[in-house]
Amino acid sequence: MAAAHAVGESLQGPVGARLSRGAAEVRLGGTPAAAWRHLSAIPGATPLARLLERAGDSGAPTADPVARLAADARATRARAATAGARRAAVLMTAPVGLCFLPAFVAVGVLPVVMGLAEGLLSTD
Repeated sequence: MAAAHAVGESLQGPVGARLSRGAAEVRLGGTPAAAWRHLSAIPGATPLARLLERAGDSGAPTADPVARLAADARATRARAATAGARRAAVLMTAPVGLCFLPAFVAVGVLPVVMGLAEGLLSTD
């Protein structure tokens, strides 16, 4: 629980405060379930709170499981960022098409059609 307290002190903010508070409660003899309940109120922190609760009950080390949770969270954020970038790319095609399509028609297609029409309509 010393590691949770140290991380909480360095993080600050709501997560850091709740980590420090939970570690202090466990150190003072509180039950792990009650100590980490406040951490699980933060969106996305429930798996970490459950892991710390199990570690508090069993005494199991938390370094590897916390590292796996962090890797999973990074992978989830990377997937979300990639999906957002792909969505932005798709949404960008409509304005680009609306700008370039009329120019293409005016500069590329219209002169050819006018040239063909002039050749067909001329009376030689």
